Amino acid sequence: MAEYGGDRKTKDGQMRSAINQQLVETGEREKLKELLRTRLTECGWRDQLKEICKDIIRERGLTTVDDLVREITPKGRQLVPDSVKKELLIRIRHFLEQQSNLQ
Repeated sequence: MAEYGGDRKTKDGQMRSAINQQLVETGEREKLKELLRTRLTECGWRDQLKEICKDIIRERGLTTVDDLVREITPKGRQLVPDSVKKELLIRIRHFLEQQSNLQ
C-alpha cells in the first residue's frame, strides 16, 4: 500500500511538472501571474498583507525579510479569495483543454 502512495505522488509531481512546462513554454504562466497580481490588488489582498506586515514589525521590531515571509505566507494563502482561486483554476483547465485539442 505504501508503494501505491509513493507512485501516486511521483505521478502527480510529474504531471504538475509537465503542466508547468507547457504553461511556461506557451507564455501562459506569465499571463496567469499577471491576472493573479491584478485580482489580488483589486480585492485588497495586497493591502491586507501590507497591514499584517506592519503589525508584525510594530509588535516585534525589525525582523529579517525571510522571517517575515515565513510568517505571512500561510496567512497570505488563506486570505486569497475563493473567487480568485476558482478563476485561475478555470483558466488553467481551459488552457489544458486547448492544449489537448491541439495535439
